[in-house]
Amino acid sequence: MNRKQFLILLVLVVVVGAAGLLVRQRSHDSWQSGGTAIGQKLLPGLAVNDIAQITVKSGTGELNLAKRDNLWRVHERGDYPANFSQISELLLKFADLKMAQSEDIGPSQLGRFELLPPGAAPNTGTQVELKDATGKALGSLLLGKKHMKKTAGNPQFAGMGDEGWPDGRYVLVGAGAKNVAVVSDALDSVQTKPEAWLNKDFINVEKPRSIAVQFPEATNSWKLTRASETNDWQLADAKAEEKLDASKLSSITGAFASASFSDVAVPAAGSLTNITALSIETFDGFTYAGKIGAKQGENYPVQFAISAQLPTERVAAKAEKPEDKAKLDKEFKERQAKLGEKLAREKALGEWVFQLPSYSVDELLKLRSRLLVEPKTNSPAATEK
Repeated sequence: MNRKQFLILLVLVVVVGAAGLLVRQRSHDSWQSGGTAIGQKLLPGLAVNDIAQITVKSGTGELNLAKRDNLWRVHERGDYPANFSQISELLLKFADLKMAQSEDIGPSQLGRFELLPPGAAPNTGTQVELKDATGKALGSLLLGKKHMKKTAGNPQFAGMGDEGWPDGRYVLVGAGAKNVAVVSDALDSVQTKPEAWLNKDFINVEKPRSIAVQFPEATNSWKLTRASETNDWQLADAKAEEKLDASKLSSITGAFASASFSDVAVPAAGSLTNITALSIETFDGFTYAGKIGAKQGENYPVQFAISAQLPTERVAAKAEKPEDKAKLDKEFKERQAKLGEKLAREKALGEWVFQLPSYSVDELLKLRSRLLVEPKTNSPAATEK
């Protein structure tokens, strides 16, 4: 190589290097002009306490959460109360979202990262809009494809085509954003299913004293009672030939203790057909009057009317010592106060029809004959051939 060729090669290296630096600087400037650099928050200064409306759009689905009377509600479920803890956790997470890394992609590549606007088309993202009580926009995020971390270690333990596990997500910030960030949170809880956002606090039947089920066919109906919490259950109005099978009662007598529901029926009107009536009375004075509708898929629509007669004065025991009276009176008042709060909380559920999973209802719907000891039958001996 002569001196002239060497100089030409040297000039080319300098030009290529300068071009590379320029491209890199432009890319860096592009990220900086967007107001966000690696390690910085995506929504700096987000006024979390001012957020009163959350709209989530994904595909053709839409979810609207709104704060009314200082209570978050799910619009798609007739404004049923939402899970405050879940919403609070998500908003705090949004406020702290930071760019973990950047992806330099053009508009034509947005679909590959599932960052197209929500709609019926494929490769769309999940749009999250945050607003205050007046409807003023406070923040907007378009969540795209999850960022996957490849499986490490011996390849023989990874399945063919294993993409790893999600350790983040591609995100566009604000309307018309061009820069794509990767955050170190997959944000799995962001979805448009209304049932996933409901407050799942429900009734809790404690110390049942009687349980009665009234079927449309009266002969199938039954009622169980017991004189105290330690007494055995008895079948009310049992006939001489009817003997209660105690081994069949545990799943019935414990019904709706720490109960849960799958969803809320909307609209509630007319959703109950072929009704079976349920009544549960407790030693604390609560009465749960329920209407159980015809089974719908894996759930039963159920509506409760809760009432209670709570004594205001304690009846002292005959052998009660004077020095014990103050302590027992205090315990009684504290217990009655908690029961009063429980009544107010559960009574408010009466306007709703709940979808209860079949496993929590099926046992209650046993016919009267299914609660009895099965009669023994003498089977004829097998005939020898």
